Amino acid sequence: MTPPISADRRALPLCLIPLLWTLALGVWGLSRQHSLWRDEAATWQVAQRPSAEIWHMLGQVDAVHGFYYLLMHGLFACFGAGTTTLRLPSVLAMAVAAACVTVVGRRLAGTWAGLGAGLSFGLLPAVQFYLQEGRPYALVAAGAAVSTLLLVTVLDSRDTTALWAAYAGTVLVCGLLNWLALLILPAHAATLLWTRAPRTLWVRWTTAAAAALAGVLPLILFTRSQSQQVSWIPPLTWHMLIGPAVLLAIGGLGALLDRPRPGRVSVTAVGLPLLAVPQLVLIGLSLIQPLFLDRYVLFSLLGLALLIGAALGAAVRAAEPRSPKTSRCVLPLVVAVATAALLPQSLAKRSPASRVDDVFAVATDVQRLKEPGDAVLFVPAARRDTRLVSPHAFTGLRDIALAESPEESGTLKGVEAGPAGIRKAMLAQRRILLVTDAAEVARPVSAERDRLKTSVLKRYFTPVADEQVRGRRVTVYRRTENL
Repeated sequence: MTPPISADRRALPLCLIPLLWTLALGVWGLSRQHSLWRDEAATWQVAQRPSAEIWHMLGQVDAVHGFYYLLMHGLFACFGAGTTTLRLPSVLAMAVAAACVTVVGRRLAGTWAGLGAGLSFGLLPAVQFYLQEGRPYALVAAGAAVSTLLLVTVLDSRDTTALWAAYAGTVLVCGLLNWLALLILPAHAATLLWTRAPRTLWVRWTTAAAAALAGVLPLILFTRSQSQQVSWIPPLTWHMLIGPAVLLAIGGLGALLDRPRPGRVSVTAVGLPLLAVPQLVLIGLSLIQPLFLDRYVLFSLLGLALLIGAALGAAVRAAEPRSPKTSRCVLPLVVAVATAALLPQSLAKRSPASRVDDVFAVATDVQRLKEPGDAVLFVPAARRDTRLVSPHAFTGLRDIALAESPEESGTLKGVEAGPAGIRKAMLAQRRILLVTDAAEVARPVSAERDRLKTSVLKRYFTPVADEQVRGRRVTVYRRTENL
C-alpha cells in the first residue's frame, strides 16, 4: 500500500480560484446570442411538461435522460424557462469539477500542480463547449470529480463507511444522469491496482461500486429497449480515434513529467487511468454497437487536467532553485498564453454557429413570414421542436401532419398521420410553410411521410419565399392554380 497522503487543510481556499475562474468562463456569453440548438431544445420542451407527462414520455423514449429532465423540470418550475436556467447548472457543475480537480492535484503533487490542474480544466476546448450546454454531461463530470476526490480521500487512510456511502451515492447519481458514466468505475479500479490497495480496501470499493451499479441496472436494462435512439451514431472509424489518441498523447507526456513526492500517491496513478480507461472501454464497446461520442466520456478530461497540472507543477519546481521569484510566474504566464491562444476558439464556442442549428432563429422567420390561414409542415418531424419551444411564433398556423401531439403521445416530436392523410390535408391548403434543415446540414430524406411531403410540395406548390438561418430553413409554398 502506498503511504498515506497527508491532508491539506488549505486546499479549500485554493480551490476557490479555479472555481471562480470556471464560473467566469461559464457566464461569459452564456445566452450565445439567445440561441438554442436541437439537443437543448429537447431539454427545454420536456422540462416544461407536467411531471406526469414526463413520466409518460420516459416510458416511450429518452429514459436515459429521465433523471436530468426531472431535475430541469424542477428548476424551470422554480426559476422559469430561459437560457440562464437551462445552462447555469452546467456552469456550476463544471466549476465544482474544477474545484475538485484542484484539491486532488494539490494533495497528490502540491499547490502549483493543483492550481494548474484546476485552471487548465476550464480552458480545455471540450469543457468550454459543454460548460454552456443544457444537457447532463457537465453534471456527470462534476459527479466523476467528486467521486475521484472521495477515492483519493480514502487512499489517505480515512477509510470510513461514510466516505464509501458518499462514493456509492455519487456514482449512482452519475449513472442515473447517463449510465455510461459508470465507466468511471474501471478507471478507479485501475487506480487501486496501480497503488496496490490492500484487500480490505478492494472489498469496500467493490461493495460501493456494486451498490451503485445495482441502482443503475434497472435503467440500463430498460433503456436497451430504446436503443434506436442511438442508431444514428456512426460505426467506429480510424479518423474518429484521432481525438482520443491526441488526448492520450498529451496525458502521457504529462505522466512522464510527473514527479511524485515521496510517500504520496502519484498524479499519474489517478489521472492516467481516469483519462485512458473510459476512452478505451467506450472504443471497445463501440466495436460491438456504435456508441463512441466524446461527450459520453467528457469526464475523462478530469484526468487530462490532473496530468497537465502535474507537468506545470514540475515546471515550477524545476525553475524554483534558480529563481524562486520567477518560478511563481510560470503558472500565471502559461495560463495567460493558453487563454490568449484559445481565445478565437473560445469566442467561436460562444456563438450560435458553434452548434449545428438554432431553433429560436427559425421561429423568428416563421413569425415574420406567416399569414392568416397558413399551414405548417416539418421535415423531418423532429424539426417540430422549434414550434414546441416557441409556440407563440406559430400561433394561427395549423400543423396539418400532426395526428397526436408530443405530450399526448409521450414522444419528443408527436405522431403524424399516415401518408394519405397528409397528402389530402396538403392539397386542401393555399399556403404551406415548410420548416426543415438548411442545405449545409440537411440529411437525405428517408421517412415515407417526409418523402411524400416534399413530393407533393414539388408537384403542386411553388416556393415564394425562402429563408435560411443558423442551420434551419423555412420555405413558403403557394399552391399552383392548375391543381
